[in-house]
Amino acid sequence: MTDLADLIFPPACCSCGALLGRGMTTFCGACLSEIRFIRAPLCPVCGIPYPNEAEINHRCADCIRSKESFSLARAVGVYDSVLLEVIRRFKYRGRINLGEALGRFMAEFRYEGMKIEDYTLIVPVPLHRKRLKERGFNQAVVLAREIARRHAVPLDLGVLKRKIYTEPQTGLGRDDRLRNIRGAFEVVRPEAVKEKKLLLIDDVYTTGSTVRECARVLGKCGASEVAALTLARAV
Repeated sequence: MTDLADLIFPPACCSCGALLGRGMTTFCGACLSEIRFIRAPLCPVCGIPYPNEAEINHRCADCIRSKESFSLARAVGVYDSVLLEVIRRFKYRGRINLGEALGRFMAEFRYEGMKIEDYTLIVPVPLHRKRLKERGFNQAVVLAREIARRHAVPLDLGVLKRKIYTEPQTGLGRDDRLRNIRGAFEVVRPEAVKEKKLLLIDDVYTTGSTVRECARVLGKCGASEVAALTLARAV
């Protein structure tokens, strides 16, 4: 059935729209070559990549100075070029089909020190109801559904709630982002996360303030581990 569908509706690159060759998914070869994939060497905690000259994984200065509320954070690639453009089209132009393809792309990527199937529950970072009404969908939910389906990990869309509407984080520095997001989330059903290994899903890790705050409140409610997975991250 899939082969027949591909004949009638040939898959196209999410970035440039070129028809994809046999065996290719999501991006064409030219667009794939422009993505800066995040692989070792990197910080084993927050996942920030190092130049290849670093040779081995080691904690970054920020993770040495302070203990993170999440166990580890990983992303597919750097938030620039191809990934930046397709995320913006998905997120701000309502291209949910792009988000579904990007979710499958995240599900198929191999992450340093992380296996998605090792987690017992997938939790997307929630939007406040006002932002959800404005946008019409939660981009993290679109991504998380595809990841959960691919790895057969349960998905919970309601256990974490954004109770406070905050101004967009864009343009804010690290400290301002942390202050802006503090206290914005709450766990609706603490029993659902107690002693669970949780995987938080979002589209972009910028300073990490959002996933840190989500991980903090989930940890307070008894989660045994909270890790974060995003499509892209700023470096």
